[in-house]
Amino acid sequence: MLLFAILFLALTRSEIIERMRTPPVVMVQGLVAVYADCDGAQRREFQHPVAGFAADVCRTLYAGSGMHERKFEHPGIVISVGDSREADTNVVSSVKLREGERYLKITLPSPGYSDREALRVAVARGFFLAVKGEDLDALSARRALREVDPRLRAGDQLNELSLWQSQGVSDTDLDDEEFLKIMRTVHLPGVALAAEKRIFASRMYLYPDHFRWPFAGKYESLSLRDAIRVRHRDPRVRLAAFNKITETVTFGGGHGEAMDEVVAGYCGFLTALAKGVDNDAELFAALDELEKRLKGLEQ
Repeated sequence: MLLFAILFLALTRSEIIERMRTPPVVMVQGLVAVYADCDGAQRREFQHPVAGFAADVCRTLYAGSGMHERKFEHPGIVISVGDSREADTNVVSSVKLREGERYLKITLPSPGYSDREALRVAVARGFFLAVKGEDLDALSARRALREVDPRLRAGDQLNELSLWQSQGVSDTDLDDEEFLKIMRTVHLPGVALAAEKRIFASRMYLYPDHFRWPFAGKYESLSLRDAIRVRHRDPRVRLAAFNKITETVTFGGGHGEAMDEVVAGYCGFLTALAKGVDNDAELFAALDELEKRLKGLEQ
């Protein structure tokens, strides 16, 4: 309190009046209210975005719970946007009591650096407290979010997959076959997530039918770029390109129209490679364009 009083007295009279007169941004029928205990620049930059972020979390939880939004006379989630510009990632939350009703107070000391995931979980806690009367801890709130938000659930699965691929270990009980299934899964129909694009790109390598007999006597695998060069020395490269077409559709299909076009392009490239097109420059140009389009796809 002493520190707050010192900081408050350090403000000019006009600044104090401006902060006191600044109305909160209220969303989700009064469930969320965001106050700006900061100067005008910070307020304009963060008050509405923070309110929108919190509102999106609440609406996702409403939808996932099969509930209709209800009107709140007093906000159940009160967020205060602070005025610090230091790299403070803290999101401070605590249960408060107002006229016999509990609500969650969330403070973002430095909104430009606040941990988005911590804020998401804090808002979820506030939702369950105000809407369902349940005082969840952070872990339970995080689990509840994953159950109703397919994007977050997909992110968790893909993060586990990345850990399994890079280190051969996992924090889950999934076995290798289940992880291979996750690699082929369309997590959000019509959407190409960044991790899914990386998985697709990682499959764009050619392998010989038998590892004891590498391509051209020395290549155990070939990138598509190297395959263009080596195919003249080993006809099995063309067969491997043909066999790769089905896998390309399996790992790339179902992620939206833009991704489908890229997948079709790769299939066309592999077909040309398998047919033995002689023009290396044409194949390199086609591959350059495909890699550029894959990299440019939005999530």
